Amino acid sequence: MGGVLAASAVWATAVLTVPQLVATGRPVPGAGPYRLVDDVCATAPLTTFGQLYPSEYGKPYHYATRHPALDDMYCSQYLKKTGADTDYVSLYIQAQLHKATDPQPEFEAQRAGLLQRKYQITSVPDLGQDAYLGYLDDPSTSDASWHYITHVLYVRDRGLTYYLSWSGSFQDGKTSAPDREQIRQALVIDSRDLMHALGG
Repeated sequence: MGGVLAASAVWATAVLTVPQLVATGRPVPGAGPYRLVDDVCATAPLTTFGQLYPSEYGKPYHYATRHPALDDMYCSQYLKKTGADTDYVSLYIQAQLHKATDPQPEFEAQRAGLLQRKYQITSVPDLGQDAYLGYLDDPSTSDASWHYITHVLYVRDRGLTYYLSWSGSFQDGKTSAPDREQIRQALVIDSRDLMHALGG
């Protein structure tokens, strides 16, 4: 009985002093070197995408929120190849600093969810602790000649989870399909630069 009571006392102390051990059985990784910035659009120049699409369509939108458990940064912007183009592509960034939980289980769940949605998944080496690219070609249900393309990059590095997506469209026989490898490379290169700018 004394051993049981002693063990219970140790566990109670752990709950009070290291609550992050309770949920997962392992320490929360913490944000590491990464920091919150007020305007991740300004922090993320996306130089490679800027070379592919030099013209802005509208103004970027951003926000940053702070919380003892989670800091969140977001940016969306729309780009075109030339100012005269009527078509544009969409870029979305989200970076979150998880300070109270380990993001790994939810990161894995996100990957599983993309597979269920028929995304093609490819691992990315040497980027954070875990990273993968997703690709989806989703033809229109009303006109199969229209293709809606989405590229996503997800990265986990300690307490940071990071997401960058590209989306655009093309029509068979009328417009050219986006260069898949070119976009994949831009996702990885610009993400490395942004993670470095956030302190990684």
